Amino acid sequence: MSGTLLRLACTAAMAAQVALAPAPALAAPEPQRPVAQLLTDLRQLYRQTEQATETYNATAEKLTAQRAAVKRLDGELAKARLALKASQGDAGRLARQQYQNSSNFSVYVRVLLARDPQQALDEGHVIGRVAGEHAATLDRLTGAEKRADALAKSARRALDTQLTLAAKQKKQRDDVTRRLADVERLLASLTPQQRGEVSRLEQDGVARAQRSLTGSGALGADRPASAEGGQAVRYALDQLGKPYRWGAEGPASFDCSGLTSRAWARAGTPIPRTSQEQWARLPHVPLNSLRPGDLVIYFPEATHVALYLGDGKVVQAPRTGENVKISPLAANPVLGAVRPDAAPRRL
Repeated sequence: MSGTLLRLACTAAMAAQVALAPAPALAAPEPQRPVAQLLTDLRQLYRQTEQATETYNATAEKLTAQRAAVKRLDGELAKARLALKASQGDAGRLARQQYQNSSNFSVYVRVLLARDPQQALDEGHVIGRVAGEHAATLDRLTGAEKRADALAKSARRALDTQLTLAAKQKKQRDDVTRRLADVERLLASLTPQQRGEVSRLEQDGVARAQRSLTGSGALGADRPASAEGGQAVRYALDQLGKPYRWGAEGPASFDCSGLTSRAWARAGTPIPRTSQEQWARLPHVPLNSLRPGDLVIYFPEATHVALYLGDGKVVQAPRTGENVKISPLAANPVLGAVRPDAAPRRL
């Protein structure tokens, strides 16, 4: 059999084997998760993202303060070096004067040998005063050297801390971005019908939680807002419809604590930037004593915050993909409430 015929025979045999081989089984479709499970997964992702965001915000605040400290220390160090340079100049002049006017005679010997002892005593007084000035110059030089050295060490430590915080902030920013991507992937995997069912299920859950809260008597009659609380409420309401964006504190977009901290800053009462610091450092108030302007803190880790409006409602920057809006107070699991314009809480 020629080579050509042999190749044709082999090809035909292989084709026959392929035709007879069983077709590979198709992968079984992934079972569709229940809507309740989808909502649970989404809530968990949102909560993890917001917790990462608040951690990032706290580091950003520390980094801002550290940069200010580095700038202040750099300014003090520059002044200290100028003072050191001036003291070194004074010390140089002192050394030259001592060399030019050196004498081995003490003031006592000069008095004994002088024709006019009173004049010698007067000269000795002048010499003593000059010596005192020289000693003061040396003291200034020593002090300037010590201060410049201490400031240089402090500046280096402050810069090292700044670089550490900057690296930490970058890592936390990457963490937020990764968690947001997880949320987006889950949302993209849902059909329009599933998204609608998840939204309805979530709204039903919030309505039940709100009825339970109001029915329990935990909320008392609304108290009148303070002047500052009223200003904070008006500012927050002016932001309705603006988008949520993690790490943002206005004016075009906000995250949850960015909205509350900016509202109270506009009311003349600066408060901590993050929800966790707001919970830790501001005076706590019971839910039955709420008044408009108070802050409602959510989740056991204090990772979300909203501003109380009255009548069981809050204004909040809820989460990625949503806008600043008015919600029932029980839109999330309530941890407690704080009052920014009450007496400072003892930590």
